Amino acid sequence: MYSSASNTLTFYTLIGNEDMEVKPKHTSSPTMKTPNEAESDTSADMKTHFRVCRFIMETGVKLGMRSIPVATACALYHRFYQSASLQVYEPYLVAMSAIYLAGKVEEQHLRTRDIINVCHRYLHAGSEPLDLDSEFWELRDSVVQCELLILRQLNFQVSFHHPHEYLLHYLLSVKGIMNRHAWCRTPISETAWALLKDSYHGPLCVRHPPQHLALAVLYLSLQSYGVELPAGAVEWWQVFCEEITKAEIESIITDVLQLYDMEAKCT
Repeated sequence: MYSSASNTLTFYTLIGNEDMEVKPKHTSSPTMKTPNEAESDTSADMKTHFRVCRFIMETGVKLGMRSIPVATACALYHRFYQSASLQVYEPYLVAMSAIYLAGKVEEQHLRTRDIINVCHRYLHAGSEPLDLDSEFWELRDSVVQCELLILRQLNFQVSFHHPHEYLLHYLLSVKGIMNRHAWCRTPISETAWALLKDSYHGPLCVRHPPQHLALAVLYLSLQSYGVELPAGAVEWWQVFCEEITKAEIESIITDVLQLYDMEAKCT
């Protein structure tokens, strides 16, 4: 584990939230669950991941993080939980450590004290900055130890190729072939960027190649405003990414839209 039991309890004391509960590591043998119970657990886990990624994004904004470091923090979180369990590792502590590590990876270094205070303020609106007492330093040690855990869990593979550069290239290309007035009338670019940002609430960024995710959010943005690009010898998306199929695009779009259903369930 990343910290002692006392450090974990300190963490809950400092950022305790009515929606959070202490989740000790299981020592007993797992019991068989019915399909309905397993489905319920999966849905609960998805809600937790959605809330925690929203926590990463909103605290990232308050910390002045750029979009790529925030995306990296979400990707680190999702990659970690591909092989780790929510029942073993506290998700908000992992999120704080992912923010800290992402700042290093993307060369936007953040002080642990700032991260801890902003996260505490997020969970306790209107609270004062934490005192530099023993509890604070125990929490700081937990964040640093959890960072090392993430590094080991990911085999130190913490650099990510994000869809952002692909989406920028695709948007510039689409703008060049669209009628100028049609482009100005429809917020295709703004919608595509918003969809891409929202996609990081789920694990799409670690499940799909970055160019596929960028293409899918652009496709959905164009569809949302009924914009049809000129037809050619091949479909327009194959010009950008020849190996992707329409079925793959639609599958990614389905995953993106499910996140908006999840948002409704989490509010």
